[in-house]
Amino acid sequence: MDRFFGLSERNTTVRTELLAGITTFLTMAYILIVNPFFLGQLGGMDMGAVFVATAVSAAIGSLLMGLLANYPIALAPGMGLNAYFTFTVVLGMKVPWQTALAAVFISGAIFFILTLTKIREAIINAIPSGLKHAVSAGIGLFIAFIGLKNAGIIAADPEGTFVKLSTELGRPDILLTFFGIIVTLFFLVKKVKGGIFYGMILTAIAGWLFGIVQTPTGVFAAPPSIEPTFMHLDFKGALNMGLLTIIFSFLFVDFFDTAGTLVGVANQAGLMKDNKLPKASRALTADSIATMVGAMFGTSTVTSYIESSAGVAAGGRTGLTAIFTSIMFLVALFFYPLIQAVASVAAITSPALIIVGILMVSSLKEIDWKGLDEAVPAFFTMLMMPLTFSIATGISLGFVVYPLVKVFAGKAKEVHPIMYVLGALFVLRFIFL
Repeated sequence: MDRFFGLSERNTTVRTELLAGITTFLTMAYILIVNPFFLGQLGGMDMGAVFVATAVSAAIGSLLMGLLANYPIALAPGMGLNAYFTFTVVLGMKVPWQTALAAVFISGAIFFILTLTKIREAIINAIPSGLKHAVSAGIGLFIAFIGLKNAGIIAADPEGTFVKLSTELGRPDILLTFFGIIVTLFFLVKKVKGGIFYGMILTAIAGWLFGIVQTPTGVFAAPPSIEPTFMHLDFKGALNMGLLTIIFSFLFVDFFDTAGTLVGVANQAGLMKDNKLPKASRALTADSIATMVGAMFGTSTVTSYIESSAGVAAGGRTGLTAIFTSIMFLVALFFYPLIQAVASVAAITSPALIIVGILMVSSLKEIDWKGLDEAVPAFFTMLMMPLTFSIATGISLGFVVYPLVKVFAGKAKEVHPIMYVLGALFVLRFIFL
């Protein structure tokens, strides 16, 4: 084990890797509650099957990352991508979830092919860093808005300003949401590892004490059946021309979210060499395979989690950390009665969405706001996601505005040809689709 994972070389031990793996799991365990809420409660899929798909895909993805790349990075269905899957594709565009799952699988397959070729480097180099950070921030705003809306804090105002602050802030479920936000922020400010997860647990307990959350039917049980979502992929529908933008959006967000997470966490762990990431292709391969497996089981895109940095902070340095996290997700399969009792309660899931949104918006600091040629496309990318309730629209508009503004600024040569091609394609998308 020491020789395979290089424990001595990276100055770590099995015990340290175990503690790091548990720490990573606790920081991202909220996805076991949030994902069934999104895809099941809101998206019309079977909640029990989505729970199993979430845990299994996270376990397989983390295991592959540990074995193939030997990185202390865990994977699970991505926040933002599950919101896009549910609100934009299934609810907004009325696409059947079976078709949406096929689109996720295709995006994973394309990701896998790109990883095996030099096209991956070309695309990464073509997309400006400002747009990458704007996409992350825009998804953060989108997720936070969904959390506020689902909790009832933000309400519709069709005759006035479209949205407004709710006039029913004294409702028990809204008060429970405020409680969840406060306790979660307390944990995070105090730098408690797993703060989001612990915040959800305390909110669930408070909701149970005041009769807002139903009492769980039990603690342990056999995992729910995966049959309602397993291999229900409508490839014929997904290959329709109108869904190409959806496939690209899944691919784009996963591609760059994964690349950013890999670089960030690997740098924190001291694994970067000459400003390059060793075994990057293996890590991206693990991510793409996990996405395809997740789609087959019945969940949205699987991606690398930035929460893995908590495990690195706890001493994790090798793939053994990811493997221990994988084991924890498999253990979690037998706790579905607890998940079932809380996953359908918006007051428990909404605080997590709002807090994750805050964390994602922090990427705004990486954008050059002093130059309008960088600020304008980033602004439209970020702003249009929550305003149009569509991640794809934000990405599309950003890719159209970026080359246009650069031409206006006399910097046309700074724009990679790929960006011009993508911009033209998105213009056609707006016109015809």
